[in-house]
Amino acid sequence: MTFIKNTEDFTCENCGDKITGNGYTNHCPACLYSKHVDVDPGDRKSDCGGIMTPVEIELEGKEYSIVHQCDVCGYSKKNKISPQDDFDKILDIAKNRVEGEMGTI
Repeated sequence: MTFIKNTEDFTCENCGDKITGNGYTNHCPACLYSKHVDVDPGDRKSDCGGIMTPVEIELEGKEYSIVHQCDVCGYSKKNKISPQDDFDKILDIAKNRVEGEMGTI
């Protein structure tokens, strides 16, 4: 798997924010939603094109990632959290996940 850097600006299909890409931007920093466009990072080879909902925050080592799940096909992918990401949205995702797990006890 080879990463292909694509510097692209886009309009978020979830919240409508206009995003200026930096070559590593793969989700909206305002609402944290993404779009299922890649098979491998940056290749733009996915035929799905579905909206990917941020469903979980994961910690691996010292790095946090957002887990996105495609609303169309169910594909899941991790994306690194960016310094530009809305920290309150990150906390909301983490909190909702914990509350969901606590409800199943």
